[in-house]
Amino acid sequence: MRIALVVDPLTLGSRGGLHAPGLAQALIDRGHEVRGFGAPPGVVPASVEYKELLGLTRFEADVLVAYDGLSPTAFSAARVARKTGAPLVLVEPGIPTSAVPLHERFLQSIGERIWASYVRNTAKHVVALDPVARALALREGFEEDSVTVLPEGVDLDRFQPGVGGAARRRYGLHGRVVLYAGPLEPQRGLEQVIGAFARTVGQNPDWCLVLLGEGTPGRALRSHVSRLGVAANVHWVQDDPAAHPELFGTATLFVAPGADERASSRWPCTALAAGLPILAADIERHRWAVAHEERGLLVPEQTSAAWEAALTRSATAPVARERWGQNARAFAEQHLDWAHVAERFEALFEGALAAPSDDAA
Repeated sequence: MRIALVVDPLTLGSRGGLHAPGLAQALIDRGHEVRGFGAPPGVVPASVEYKELLGLTRFEADVLVAYDGLSPTAFSAARVARKTGAPLVLVEPGIPTSAVPLHERFLQSIGERIWASYVRNTAKHVVALDPVARALALREGFEEDSVTVLPEGVDLDRFQPGVGGAARRRYGLHGRVVLYAGPLEPQRGLEQVIGAFARTVGQNPDWCLVLLGEGTPGRALRSHVSRLGVAANVHWVQDDPAAHPELFGTATLFVAPGADERASSRWPCTALAAGLPILAADIERHRWAVAHEERGLLVPEQTSAAWEAALTRSATAPVARERWGQNARAFAEQHLDWAHVAERFEALFEGALAAPSDDAA
């Protein structure tokens, strides 16, 4: 199949920025001709090196995949789909308007007023990256049988349990590692996690807390660590994709404290691939990935006391930790491998191609 992946360059960081490259490579590996549109050159892998700057229509795709249904590029993809008869598949990451930057919110408001209904009426199928994304797609008016939950894939060769020796040397890590990855911003639950760490395993020199941050930690967060007296056991690591496999591979536990609509499935999925038990805020976005007592623990309240209980339980239950980690890796192998995700997309494409064309198309 000739498959076009259409992303919006203005919202690339939050919508399709990681999914589109991974999906493109997985589809290429399965023998499809794939090209990305809307992204800067090299961001989305292509099956061949294109010498000319083809437009979306001239590419003559069999299937179009669009990210950010409210973007102008999704509108362009919908127009091409109607013109050529190629089915359009939307990918919904499930990021509500209130959780995106202000400039993206402005663009979304324009898209919702002008072309959203056109794109929705054109799309043959919607791939929701988790149950929250599915619920959002249904609220936007898509029919239940047109929405499929298909989590974002993870490179299982890159992320594996117990491959973090180099990270320990590079960052001076010691003993057991509690890992957080994500934005270092207020209201992300980090204060509660740091406080719980300081009052539990952080009192033991054989445990350390690694904060793998998107952005620079604020002074208040650093001061909080210092006041609690655990600065020597807390490691601040600037986000570096090249270091991700080693950091996840060396960790003992992964924590996902975000309890609001800004929470992402990306990092918990990565932790599952690395075979890490997960301690996560008890919200819908985490429940499907963690499954309480199966691949970790769900923390019922965003308080230091609740996190203290979760850390204490997991630190003193090595047998349970081992079982959770094994279950995590098994879940990733069954559901999150990019090869599996690409195969599921193939089935959706084939179903869309086989379906009768709408009169409106």
